[in-house]
Amino acid sequence: MKWKKTAVVLLSTILLAACGSKTSTPSSSGGQANNGESKKKTYNIGVTQIVEHPSLDAAFEGFKKAIEEGGIKAKYNIQNAQGDNSTNTTIATNLVNSKVDLIFANSTPSAQAAASQTKDIPIVFTSVTDPIGAKLVSSMENPGANITGTIDTHPDAIPNTLKFMKEKLNMTKVGMVYNSGEQNSRAQVDNVKKLASGIGLKIVEASVATSADVKQATESLVGKVDGFYIISDNTVVSALESVISVANKNKLPMMAAEFDSVRKGALGAYGFEYYDIGYEAGQMAVKILKGESKPSDLPVQVPQNLKLVINKKTANTIGIDIKDDWNAETTE
Repeated sequence: MKWKKTAVVLLSTILLAACGSKTSTPSSSGGQANNGESKKKTYNIGVTQIVEHPSLDAAFEGFKKAIEEGGIKAKYNIQNAQGDNSTNTTIATNLVNSKVDLIFANSTPSAQAAASQTKDIPIVFTSVTDPIGAKLVSSMENPGANITGTIDTHPDAIPNTLKFMKEKLNMTKVGMVYNSGEQNSRAQVDNVKKLASGIGLKIVEASVATSADVKQATESLVGKVDGFYIISDNTVVSALESVISVANKNKLPMMAAEFDSVRKGALGAYGFEYYDIGYEAGQMAVKILKGESKPSDLPVQVPQNLKLVINKKTANTIGIDIKDDWNAETTE
């Protein structure tokens, strides 16, 4: 059976040659093959959001747009905790166990839960107010570990608003209605008072405990103030229509802390779109997924597009002319 022996030798030679060609391919091509595979890869991005909310939803839309424009092909595992902290933790655990390539955490509780579950998977957050206080990052400039993102507060928002009320609206006394039981609100009011005193504005306060108290508290300030500044107080904003009604009836300008209140009828606000901070977070995620940066290399970003928006209909109602030098966008 000499022909069988020859066939076996020939077959062995072919197999060895095939194995040799297979092992030599990567060394001859270097990292190019891996780069090509990276471009074709579909990345699994886990999305955790604490609750359905127009602002948070807009942030996610901005994030997805940045991912798309960055040339990243992505599949999203979208999870919403519907306001439940237990579910929020479970979502973070499940995303980590699923070994997603990156986690997009939309809100402070979402980011905290994700950070508690992994020190390896990159986390990019947005819609977070105080990442240092929330113990998400070591500092804004050097976040450390595997997490970074964009925040939903701007250091110039309150100073710009106070300056606008004094210089453009000629106010000297500003009314503030807020719930003193909300720590976040108390901190904001203290900051406003400190900054206002430096430019000659007097803050007149009216505290409430529930949304049912808001209208009466606002009315109590009529005749004592030249206008109102409503911060992001959950109790007051939930009854914002009451404040708007009193302000417009008495032709008193009311400045707010965010654009949703302006669209409801506040005169104006220095703020930003949540879509934009979501988009900026998405740009950070693109750099991370492409291997251009690590989360620890990317400083936490404040909103990049702070702007003044004025409600044109409200301005007409209370008899205020919108001046060109305000450099304001208008809405109705």
